[in-house]
Amino acid sequence: MADIRKDQERDELHRAIWAIADGLRGSVDGWDFKSYVLGMMFYRYISENLTNYINEGEIEAGNEGFDYALLSDEDAEQAREDMVKTKGFFILPSELFCNLRKKAAGDENLNMTLETIFKNIEDSAKGSESEDNFAGLFDDIDVNSNKLGATVAKRNANLVKLIEGVADMKLGNYKDNSIDAFGDAYEYLMSMYASNAGKSGGEFFTPQEVSELLTHIAVVGKSEVNKVYDPACGSGSLLLKAAKILGKDNVRQGFYGQEINLTTYNLCRINMFLHDIDYDKFDIAHEDTLMNPQHWDDEPFEVIVSNPPYSIKWEGDDNPVLINDPRFSPAGVLAPKSKADLAFIMHSLAWLATNGTAAIVCFPGIMYRGGAEKKIRQYLIDNNFIDCIIQLPSNLFFGTSIATCIMVLKRSKADNSVLFIDASNECVKVTNNNKLTDGPDGNIEHIVNAFVARADKKHFARCVPYEEIVEQDYNLSVSSYVEQEDTREEIDIAKLNKEIEEIVAREQVLRAEIAKIIAELEG
Repeated sequence: MADIRKDQERDELHRAIWAIADGLRGSVDGWDFKSYVLGMMFYRYISENLTNYINEGEIEAGNEGFDYALLSDEDAEQAREDMVKTKGFFILPSELFCNLRKKAAGDENLNMTLETIFKNIEDSAKGSESEDNFAGLFDDIDVNSNKLGATVAKRNANLVKLIEGVADMKLGNYKDNSIDAFGDAYEYLMSMYASNAGKSGGEFFTPQEVSELLTHIAVVGKSEVNKVYDPACGSGSLLLKAAKILGKDNVRQGFYGQEINLTTYNLCRINMFLHDIDYDKFDIAHEDTLMNPQHWDDEPFEVIVSNPPYSIKWEGDDNPVLINDPRFSPAGVLAPKSKADLAFIMHSLAWLATNGTAAIVCFPGIMYRGGAEKKIRQYLIDNNFIDCIIQLPSNLFFGTSIATCIMVLKRSKADNSVLFIDASNECVKVTNNNKLTDGPDGNIEHIVNAFVARADKKHFARCVPYEEIVEQDYNLSVSSYVEQEDTREEIDIAKLNKEIEEIVAREQVLRAEIAKIIAELEG
């Protein structure tokens, strides 16, 4: 039943987004359209979130039938200070999404009205603890941009369509949805505009099923943790999976992430609010994690989940200071300049708590390449930091067909073996992509169960002792340790030869009979 409900909610959300896209077709480039839809969804959400919060408080206090949206701005002002402390922001009743919608079609200055509202929301947090979490949040929704229309009238007409479309989305209470509505909208928008986005679009999003697997692995055996961290957090889907799986209140000190892309950084902060993570429970930073990490004062982290960008360039040994960086120096060598993958691994390990687990999606090349990468693998294996390597199916990620892996790191292991899991066939095909199934007896459960059991299972999982990995020259490719099942049909050669002999004999008889018939006809 839950799966049917989930599919219905997802289909409904997709139809609503498609309807907005259809209404704006030709007016707004797809890649920009994404920011407008998500920004407007956010504006609707925080309006409803604040209204519901105030209404519930008033009704509990005996003020039956109270509705904040109907209050005058003057009367509402008295709640400002308390709301900024509690929620981190404040919105006047006249500036709520529902009230803007009522007047939008008749407002000749709608673009200016929206710009003022967005500025007022951001300004409401200024000088408070939540200031950093709200600064610049609406930057990507440029209501005066030519991308929205060549004239003010056209821009406003498109804004009305956008407002109506977002208002028509049946998003209910975000917390009660069985799908991650915002994350799902984001993924759907990415796939709708794949051709525009190219690789730059795909690298922001980890499919929800992969997030689910990664997070389940990172939290095995834990019912609560101190903090969750993602050094390349994108729009925050992995951090939010931890909130969903553990329960956000069981992440005691909150959610930490860093993101280099400004648009995605803004989306991540929006995403936190959309999932009801209060401003004082998350700290998302905008900077290059490898060169300028922002959370020195917050590490170590008990759970680290990440899908860092694959094989990007970084300064590496061009920067003489990096080899002394406490994150990278223990390996005695830096990840290659053309491939920063293992720099992200070393960074995560350095910030991992003694009792923690890091689960990181990796490009497969780092498991077997030589040079500096081999030396870093050697450091990780000799010091017993690698707990498990999981080979994933190909075509799981939007924008790339590569069969990626998961590396699981731990600082305190019970033994010195490494578990290898070959999950390359753990998927179902959906259109051109592969997908991990969730639910009882699904792909995710199979993989997590194998991870927990840490037992050998033919063609699927194998615990490999340290000595064997050293013999294999520190190669960490799953295929080197888990033999793939040979699904080819076994052929009995003797039986086959006998059948061929019989066919040849029958052929000889037929030839002789045909020759006899021809001779009779000619005679």
